[in-house]
Order: sequence, then structure tokens, then C-alpha cells
Amino acid sequence: MKKILVVNGPNLNMLGIREPDVYGKRTYKELVSYVKSAAKELGVKVKCVQSNSEGKLVDLIQNAFGRYDGLIVNAGAYTHYSIALLDALKAVGLPTVEVHLSDIEAREPFRRTSYISLYAEKTIVGKGFDGYKEALDYLCETKTV
Repeated sequence: MKKILVVNGPNLNMLGIREPDVYGKRTYKELVSYVKSAAKELGVKVKCVQSNSEGKLVDLIQNAFGRYDGLIVNAGAYTHYSIALLDALKAVGLPTVEVHLSDIEAREPFRRTSYISLYAEKTIVGKGFDGYKEALDYLCETKTV
């Protein structure tokens, strides 16, 4: 059975509270439930993790090496400036899909830069929770997982 690690960055734990007009009213717990349900339908094992700490996210990505077949990464604000996360993704060499709940291209100019997309095979933006399902579908359909 394929195994995918879903890595969520800073402030994702505040879903439902943080800027509901941008991110919606559903909570992080609901996101995890949604992802697990979508994975079950696809016959994939999934683990969802979240941290507000850049170093912890690096550790989570590094620890995926040899344990997971692919990654889904929503790095939150670290998307826009974390070379450390980019380097961790390159180091483990796992197929990766970058996901953002909101459309980062339609927001503030600084959000249009993504270090994660320099490595990710695919980037999905502005589809809310459904972006995670699309990422799971992509990783399951490609020969890389």
C-alpha cells in the first residue's frame, strides 16, 4: 500500500479561526478527516502532520525518506522564503505536490514566490480542501509513487 505524508506548516492549526474569508470556516481537524477519508477511498495510507516550526518541518520531511512514497506539502508562510524546506525536499527526493488552500497568485505580491514549487512536481492553489484530494489523486496516478 502506498504511503503519503501530508506536511502542513504554520497557522494551518488555526483553520476556521484565521481569516475565514480567505481560508474558510472548516477546522484543521476537519481537514485531516477529509484527507484521511480521501486517502481511504484511494486505498492509500496517509499521515497528516502540522508544525509552526520551520526546523520541525525540516525534520518531518527528512524522516519521510525511506518511509513514504510521496509528500503533499502546504508550507504556509514558509513557502515564500524557506530555502531550508526546499533543501529538505531535494534531499529526500520524494515525489511532492505543493498545495495551498487559497490562490496565492491572487493575493499579496510576496505570496507569489514559492520556494517549494522549485522542487514540487505539481502545485495546486485556491481549491480549498479539494486541493489535497487532487494532490492525492496525482500522486496515486503517477508512476513515481
